[in-house]
Amino acid sequence: MLEYEPQAEIIRFQEEKMREALLYLSLRSPFYRRMFRQHAISVDKIRRIEDLRSIPLTDKKDLQRYSSDFLCVPPEKVADYITTSGTLGDPVTFAMTDKDLDRLAYNEKISFLCTGTQPGDVVQLMTTLDKRFMAGLAYFLGLRALGAGVIRVGNGIPELQWDTIRRIRPNTIVCVPSFILHIIKYAEDNGIDYRSSSVKKAVCIGENLREQDFSLNLLGRRIKEKWDIALFSTYASTEMATTFAECEYGCGGHHHPELIICELVDESGAPVEEGKAGELVVTTLGVEGMPLLRFKTGDLVSMHTEPCRCGRTSMRLSPVLGRTNHLIKLKGTTLYPPALFDVLDNTPYVERYVVEVDSNDSGNDSVLVRVGLHPHAVDNVVKDLKDRFRAKIRVAPQVEVSPSDEIRKINLPDMSRKPVKLIDKRKK
Repeated sequence: MLEYEPQAEIIRFQEEKMREALLYLSLRSPFYRRMFRQHAISVDKIRRIEDLRSIPLTDKKDLQRYSSDFLCVPPEKVADYITTSGTLGDPVTFAMTDKDLDRLAYNEKISFLCTGTQPGDVVQLMTTLDKRFMAGLAYFLGLRALGAGVIRVGNGIPELQWDTIRRIRPNTIVCVPSFILHIIKYAEDNGIDYRSSSVKKAVCIGENLREQDFSLNLLGRRIKEKWDIALFSTYASTEMATTFAECEYGCGGHHHPELIICELVDESGAPVEEGKAGELVVTTLGVEGMPLLRFKTGDLVSMHTEPCRCGRTSMRLSPVLGRTNHLIKLKGTTLYPPALFDVLDNTPYVERYVVEVDSNDSGNDSVLVRVGLHPHAVDNVVKDLKDRFRAKIRVAPQVEVSPSDEIRKINLPDMSRKPVKLIDKRKK
């Protein structure tokens, strides 16, 4: 695989595929053809990855406003329709061809290999395969290409998850990490010896498990303290149709350079200094239906370029620091929602929570944390939680105790495919 090759070979390959992608866009994409014309861009002059900086950035608003103009194939070539989760607003529909689905399968195959998953393993998917969701489909296609067995249970329903584990004995689960705590609690409440189950590994999606130094964060430590299984973080998005998965050394998500070109930029769109965090910008390679050029993901990460102990030489991405549009300035302190989530995930009496961000009368950010509690919570929950926030992030948001069922309905709305832990009411 390319990610084991010397850096010079990786760059040579990427630049060749980049030139092919630019030519394809100049011939097939109404959106990018218009952009090239408006900015007098000649794609044959873009030869090196650094030359991409002469091309304007694409963002989610472009996809929302001109979605059909990104399609590079006639409708009859579309094999599958997928939508984004709508994190930054209205969802965007993505059209994928047979070739794109093959690319997606390859991406997940090598990503699962990165986590140590092998042919013959049995993997339980605790993620939805419906609701126009890319990830569940991608996992299924990738595991099938790898030669692993797949159990498509779907999300939620701890009772069904444990019944499936008992009957079929998977060695790996794929799920949102906070859901692991819910199935652990169900097991403890119902006398299930989960520590002796067949499950030895969890490939985790949608939430950070690690700090920026790659040590386990509060959520990761809580899981490991309860259930000593191997934990692997992944990072992906519908737009880039590519996954960054950890290897056994847990030191960042590995880049698949044959599938995507990555840049980090600051608020002005300029490249960040090496070792600094910036917004991830991606150019997809080998996508036929709706390829993207210099697309701003909205995610703040940093790059690690030294070779990994696993032998891979390609770049690795840090855990996501936050989303550019979710920055909170609370009482003079700048933070991202994951800092609040870490405190709540590490508070044993908090069963469920949602963080609501709004603007107050002065135009400043206000934060309300609504929590649902386990039985036998401490006295004066509000004071205790505020003390925990101050100890970790130096400031305390408002705290409100609500019925757990009420919070659960907010976390898991019918049309959502990911747990909703943040509601941002600020006008953008």
